[in-house]
Amino acid sequence: MQQLVQDLLKGNRRAAARLISQIENDAPGKREFLKEIFPHTGRAYVIGVTGAPGAGKSSLVDVLLQKMRADGLKVGVIGVDPTSPFSGGAILGDRIRMQEHALDKEVFIRSMGTRGSLGGLARATREAIQVLDALGKDVVLIETVGVGQSEVDIVKTADSTMLVLTPAGGDSVQTIKAGIMEIADIFVINKADLPGAERTATEINMMLDMKESEAWRPPVLSTVSVRNEGTEALWNSLKEHRNYLEESGKLMEIRRARVRRELTEQVEYLVKNRVWNQVKEQVRLDDLVEKIVLRRQDPYSAAYEMLAKINFYGEEGKEGG
Repeated sequence: MQQLVQDLLKGNRRAAARLISQIENDAPGKREFLKEIFPHTGRAYVIGVTGAPGAGKSSLVDVLLQKMRADGLKVGVIGVDPTSPFSGGAILGDRIRMQEHALDKEVFIRSMGTRGSLGGLARATREAIQVLDALGKDVVLIETVGVGQSEVDIVKTADSTMLVLTPAGGDSVQTIKAGIMEIADIFVINKADLPGAERTATEINMMLDMKESEAWRPPVLSTVSVRNEGTEALWNSLKEHRNYLEESGKLMEIRRARVRRELTEQVEYLVKNRVWNQVKEQVRLDDLVEKIVLRRQDPYSAAYEMLAKINFYGEEGKEGG
């Protein structure tokens, strides 16, 4: 593992791939190598790309890769599949077109699976970003499907977030219902050559008009990624948003809040794991579940008793209930 870390810091892409695999598998030595690479992180700018399946996110990421490389930036891409790392589904399949960048040593592309764990998605993605950051990438793009919890996870992880919609596909209506209007720093209506693009843009702008005015108003951009139309304006908007965050001091606010959240989540994760490991050793969980199902015990008392058995409450808990 030590050699892998040294190779990573020298820019070795194979070492990065192997360390990300260690993260995905939650390998025993993961914590040590993350600790070792941490002082070498904090430089990469993270861009989140989310939106419904079929919105053309992978095509946009592919075009953005070209723009970033033209500007001399080193880029990492993490594509998150929220179903299975072995699904071979639309997202993993769509990323095949990005492989034209595979021979570019300054581009690193990796697909990751959540294995059904949304909390795992957030943690594993953050850790993979650290690996790419230590690898020396200037920008890390995170692409994920905007369903369920994943768009919330992405906004917690990214410095700038772009939400990709399609014209007249009900996306804007669903966006309102899902309450994710707040997450986007940039709205992108991709496939804008289809009917309904202008209407979708108008609807989003109307919703933005109803919000309290802020220093940064998310732009609503139209693109046709397969024809490379509107993508220059998109890249410029991403650079403008970064400049705004840096000049206003909001970038440090975002990152400070992220560190606080990550620290809290890590403590909760460690405590939960330790408590459950102790509980499993001292409590026959299946028997307890059966008692609750048969209404011989209520779940509230059962939970308290489980924790009392491992002395979770200490001396004070012996009296309480």
